[in-house]
Amino acid sequence: MQESRSASVSTALGAHIRQGIARSGGWVPFDTFMHWALYTPGLGYYARDSRQFGQMPASGSDFVTAPELSPLFGAALAVQVRQGLDAAASADVWEFGAGSGALAAQLLAALGDRVGCYTIVEVSGALQARQRERLAKFGSRVQWADRLPDALNGVIVGNEVLDAMPARLLAFDGVHWSERGVAVHEEMFTFADRPTDDRPPVDAAFVPGTVVEIQPQAEAFIATLADKLQRGLALFVDYGFPQAEYYHPQRTGGTLMCHRAHRADGDPLADVGDKDITVHVDFTAMALAAQEAGMDVAGYTSQGRFLINCGLPALMAAAPLREQVAALKLVNEHEMGELFKVLALSRGIEIDPVGFTVGDRMHRL
Repeated sequence: MQESRSASVSTALGAHIRQGIARSGGWVPFDTFMHWALYTPGLGYYARDSRQFGQMPASGSDFVTAPELSPLFGAALAVQVRQGLDAAASADVWEFGAGSGALAAQLLAALGDRVGCYTIVEVSGALQARQRERLAKFGSRVQWADRLPDALNGVIVGNEVLDAMPARLLAFDGVHWSERGVAVHEEMFTFADRPTDDRPPVDAAFVPGTVVEIQPQAEAFIATLADKLQRGLALFVDYGFPQAEYYHPQRTGGTLMCHRAHRADGDPLADVGDKDITVHVDFTAMALAAQEAGMDVAGYTSQGRFLINCGLPALMAAAPLREQVAALKLVNEHEMGELFKVLALSRGIEIDPVGFTVGDRMHRL
């Protein structure tokens, strides 16, 4: 029954997107296609009642996030959140894209009464319903918002939220750059390129056939937060690189990928709505967007180093063996420890973030 329902939803989403492309003259930029595939109400991958997050394919999930992997992730992150709340003289935490609500539950449990209000901004109604069920025990301290206030003080958290923001694609033929978008041929989605004045943010020896991503929507999101945040700290955890690595000439295919049943593939035009579509984060672009909007870059390092600085080893020592083994995946370099990075942005506070005391990499941005 579930497979039949999934197929019917995917078929409806495909028809919806084809109609949108037709209304747009037969072509849309990739970020528009990605937005439709992920967020079309009731049909998109994140907007329907399906389970994306989990440790194994048998659960019906497509990928695992750090808080789903180990509760010690949130317990360690809470150390940095507490320091940020103290520096901001605030009791307010805001989380963007809270997924299943696992991280919110971990932070609320670890921080206790230090959090007066935990506000979640979630665009998916299906995910919001799951969050409400999971977080009901915390009562009125947890709230949901569909827009930001004019002024925001406290700590902002975003775990794997920037990578899910629609990105644009640029393709290089050896002489010219084009924008890669999506068209329809014989009822099938296909890539199609159009001329553009846009370029990657770095000059490099790109070879013919190179495809890269740019992330103006994520940059605009950071700038909007900077406009709202008056006093506080923003923490973003995601997979990605600084620009010199992100746009390395040997990375000819970019970072665009899809996730389904804990397997990755590179075809976002197939099985639309049945799998995640994502790109790695250009952390240099995020840092520059923050600085240009008035924020300070307070720290940048690997997830592994950040969690160790926040006391993960001591938390592991006090945990059962099974939890210790799971938590190792958070810091091991060949798993999540190196690929995932943590970016800290601040405004209006004095803070030397504990998560970056050793191994800070701001000089690489």
